[in-house]
Order: sequence, then C-alpha cells, then structure tokens
Amino acid sequence: MLADLEELATCESFSADHAAVARSGQVVAEQGRRLLGASPRTLTIGGVTHVQWTFGTPRILLLGHHDTVWPIGSLRDHPWSVEQGVIRGPGVFDMKAGLVQMFHALASLSSLDGLCVLVTGDEETGSDTSRPLIEDLARQCSATLVLEPSAPGGALKTGRKGVSLYDITVRGRAAHSGLEPEKGINAATELAHQLLALKGVTDTVTASTGPGTSITPTLMQAGTSNNTVPAKAELSVDVRVPNAAAQEAVDQLIRALEPRVPGARVRIDGGPNRPPLGPDASQELFTLAAAQAERLGLGPLRQAAVGGASDGNYTAGVGCPTLDGLGAVGDGAHADHEHVVTATMPARARLLTHLIGALR
Repeated sequence: MLADLEELATCESFSADHAAVARSGQVVAEQGRRLLGASPRTLTIGGVTHVQWTFGTPRILLLGHHDTVWPIGSLRDHPWSVEQGVIRGPGVFDMKAGLVQMFHALASLSSLDGLCVLVTGDEETGSDTSRPLIEDLARQCSATLVLEPSAPGGALKTGRKGVSLYDITVRGRAAHSGLEPEKGINAATELAHQLLALKGVTDTVTASTGPGTSITPTLMQAGTSNNTVPAKAELSVDVRVPNAAAQEAVDQLIRALEPRVPGARVRIDGGPNRPPLGPDASQELFTLAAAQAERLGLGPLRQAAVGGASDGNYTAGVGCPTLDGLGAVGDGAHADHEHVVTATMPARARLLTHLIGALR
C-alpha cells in the first residue's frame, strides 16, 4: 500500500493544471488496472481527466478524486516521507491514500459485480465537469461510498454543509482622486457597503432557519492606481449552509442586494454549488458500517458533521444514500501538516471490503 501511495503522491495533480491531472489520471488508471484486473474508461470532459470502472449493473458507487489543491512543485517543500508511522506529502490525506485503500479493498473481493468506481479530476474546484456524471451514476445506485478522508479520530462523515459561491462586481466611474474626486463613483466604497450587508444576510438567515450558516468574503480587489477613484471592485464570497432552506434564503437575499452609493451598479454572479448532505442520507449506512467495524475489532466507529463539502453532497442531493469519510485517517487537508497515520490504512481497507460485502 505504501508503494502505491507513493506512486500516486509523487505524481502531482494540481486541479488547475489539466496536463498534470491527465498524467495523474494515467497513474490512477494503471494502478487500478493492476489491482482490479480490468481496464478503466478514461473520460476527458472540458479538458479534465476522470477514470471510471463499471462491473455489471451498478448498484454501489465508490467515489473519489485524484486532483489536489497543491500547485506543481509542492513536492520540493513537502516531500514524500514515511517517518515514525506517519506519511507526509501533498495530497496524501486528501485524498490519495483513500484511493489506495479503495483499490486494495476491492482487490480482496471475490467478485466486483455490481460496483462502479469513479475517480474524478476536478473535485477541488467544484466538480464542474464531473457533476453530471456523478449525479447520473448515483441515480442508478442504491448506495454511494465516498473515500474522502475521515473526520478527526477516524470518524465517518454523516453530515456536510451545502456550499454556495458568489462573485459580487461593482461598477462605478473613474476620476482623478486629487483633482476631481467628486466626479467619480467609488466602486470600492460601494463594495464596502456590500461587505457590511453580507453580515446582515447571515443574521437574517440564522434567525429564520437556525444556526450554522456562514458567509465569508474571500477574494477582493479594486482600483487600478493609488490616485484614481476605482471604477470597478470585485468580491468573491464563500457560503456554507446546514440545510436547503438556509441555502435558498441566502440566495434570495444576496440576489436582492442593492447599491448604496448613487450611480454605482452591483452585479451578482454564482449561486448554490453543492446541496447539503444531511444525516438522513447517511444514517442507515453508518449503522451498517459501525456493525462491521465492531465485528472486525476496530473499536467503536464514530460519526461527525463537517463544514467542508465533497462530491458526496451531489450523490445525496439526487437521493442516493451516501456515506462519506471512509478514506484516510490523519489530518491537515490543504495544509502544511497534511499527513496520514500509516497503521490505519489496512484497517480502513478491511472495513470498506466488509461494508461492500454487507451491502450486496
């Protein structure tokens, strides 16, 4: 398993670099071919490489991704290493160890009939090219098992917040900030008003739908020089919601934002990206997984609800029972301290093998 994980981790696969993702897709395909004994279908959609295996009529979807948030060259500062029972390297926790565990779990089954494996190449950027494929496969299946990394302590993820993404663009009018600032319409000032308005949106939604909604301004820029009234300002906004009602309420309120500076124009782009994954979609599968963990002597299996989203949000959104967080045990997704606890990998693979057996 370690050799297979090293093979995947040392083939960098930054989501924005489609050539790198294509190379990674080839490595994933070859590793799966070797362990599963079957060649995959490689799909390139919008320049992004996805890899799929289907065995008979699909009933169980195993879902993961091979792209990462780590830019090409990250291995120089975050080299592959295995020391004192800890694996480090870009993307090992999120989620290349999960892919290795999945391949080894499937390799131990006597038959792969009824299984579909999909490893996508754009999960980290919102799954724009793979979402229709994911949802179509999930509609055909009675369960989806997601090999994303576990929550702290190895807990499975039985709840994920929904995600909405917005871009707010303000148009004003440029003018010399020293000679005639009064002739300008300051887009930066208008954007500041919109920033404050977002806090009001959060409060309103929380009051009407309950706690758990967060609206976070992320990227912001305005102006062209330090002596010009900004004619344009832009803001990106990340929204996380606990339920569908909150997602709809946020969308309505953000689209209703009005300019405060006379003459300024406000444009809202974006909207809901991933629906929430509620506990109802996961509970029966978690109960089954917990029973298998107990049978295997793996100790009590825990569950957690998390703020981050995954492609499991999509599968649950189309009505397919979904259990997430079946991948690596460790910590540090997207962070310098990303790591996997080596000793947990075989046990997690065994758990997946037995869970699939119980579902068939």
